[in-house]
Formats: sequence, C-alpha cells, structure tokens
Amino acid sequence: MNSEKKVIAAWAGDIEKSHAEGVKFVRELAQCPSIEGDIVITSNGGYPLDQNMYQSPKAVATAAACCKEDGVIIMCASCCGGLGGTNFEKLIQMGTVDEIDAYLSKIPSKESISEQWCAQIYSRIIKRNPIIFVSQLDPEVVKKCNMIPASSPDEALAIAYKMKGEDARVVVIPD
Repeated sequence: MNSEKKVIAAWAGDIEKSHAEGVKFVRELAQCPSIEGDIVITSNGGYPLDQNMYQSPKAVATAAACCKEDGVIIMCASCCGGLGGTNFEKLIQMGTVDEIDAYLSKIPSKESISEQWCAQIYSRIIKRNPIIFVSQLDPEVVKKCNMIPASSPDEALAIAYKMKGEDARVVVIPD
C-alpha cells in the first residue's frame, strides 16, 4: 500500500516465487539503514490503523528496533475506539509488565488466549523502553497499561526530553 492506502503491487502464482518477488519489491521500495535514537517517535499511520491500542504494537515494535536500550518510545495513535479487544483490554491492564509476563508465560502454547500476543509485545518492549502514548484515551487508562500518557506529540516530546536530556537524539518513523 502507498501513503494514500492504495494497493500498488500484488503477486500471485507459485507461493515461494510470489513471496520472493514481493520481498524484493518491498526491499527496494522501503528498506533503509537502521538508525538508533534516544527518543523514537512513531505512529500507525492514521485511521483506521490507529483506531485502538490493540492495533499499535506493530509500530511500537519497529520503534523498539531503532531505540537505544535506555531510550524512550513515543507512540501516536488516536485510539478513538478505545483499547481494542476484550481479552487484550483485560491483559494489558492486569498489573505490572512483570505480572503480565508471569501470567502469560504460564499459559501453554497450545492454549493461548485470543489477543494475548499484543500484551506480550508491549510487556517485552516496556521492560526495555518506556512508552509515552499520545492518544484520546483517558490518561488513567494509559497508566494502567504501564505507559506514560500524553495529549499531544509536543507534550510527549517534552516528557521524553526531561527523561533523556535536551541533547537526546530523536528518530522519527513516519510510515
């Protein structure tokens, strides 16, 4: 998909050959060298991709790959539809990231809970990088999700600079 969310390429036929052609196309179109920052700012790309928190860990995981171990991630997502699925909502607010991890690690792999992967991704990332979450969500809900609430990107950046210092290197992932 392009920036207007229109399909720009598709492949069919032999699954292995089609996949290889798709990978080649995406690499040529989008691959760039990794840049590491003290503060990494990202989003899900707007509606409908940012309609709830459940949709956001893909962008946060990409930001984590570019964020120094002690760095801060700023995630911008409207979340006009709330947190997302019922199981995710319960899991992401059930306690600290260590408590969430402990609970999820006891679940046998063949008995996974619907929507648990998102809580697992967030818990893993938050242990390494605090997340400042810019959204329409109630700040208390964001705090219960073990994240730092912010009402605007400017507010989030001010919080991040307080955490990392005014000379922090900022990386922005626009797409």
